[in-house]
Amino acid sequence: MRKLRVGIIFGGRSGEHEVSIASAASIFKHLDRTRYDAIPIRIEKNGRWMLGGNAPDARSAAGPIEGGVTEALQPVEPSAVVSGSRLDVVFPVLHGPYGEDGTVQGLLELANVPY
Repeated sequence: MRKLRVGIIFGGRSGEHEVSIASAASIFKHLDRTRYDAIPIRIEKNGRWMLGGNAPDARSAAGPIEGGVTEALQPVEPSAVVSGSRLDVVFPVLHGPYGEDGTVQGLLELANVPY
């Protein structure tokens, strides 16, 4: 059975940036790797999106993702492209403004990316 590819969006521009990273770290730690292939998608405090690289842990809130690359968002049918492969779904783990207010969810809907 094929693993479900899940993009986990975390970080963000709000004051809840570090809380979001801690939440994402917990998800990465407890996600069933036999069923899911998790792809980290970190939004830096300046709004830059970082794709891939190491999954976050509790100590990584202040630093950049090792091995991540800056990516532009491009709408793709029917879902986002990550390193040549499509995501099946995106799991937003953002807190505060731009995360809990529907902003990112609206962006995902415009790009036809399931979440």
